[in-house]
Amino acid sequence: MMNADMDAVEAENQVELEEKTRLINQVLELQHTLEDLSARVDAVKEENLKLKSENQVLGQYIENLMSASSVFQTTDTKSKRNSTADLFMDISKDGVLASVMKPFYLTF
Repeated sequence: MMNADMDAVEAENQVELEEKTRLINQVLELQHTLEDLSARVDAVKEENLKLKSENQVLGQYIENLMSASSVFQTTDTKSKRNSTADLFMDISKDGVLASVMKPFYLTF
């Protein structure tokens, strides 16, 4: 009887050990996944900052081109555009804010 009880306890201990090992491996896998996702978020944030900076440069460039061109000059001072803020609008897609150029039409 004692031998059977010891075998049962050993079997139970073995099952617990296997379960603990499985859980530890699962935790480690989730930690690696979290690290990968965190690195990806950091990379996307960096890319976003870079694109915002490029967008500002391009906006300034467009503003300078428009102010230098007679095609974009208006005779009505009330409707004259004074900054790139008038040229761009903010949109949100999936919780991400982005600036896009407003559509405009040239009249001759």
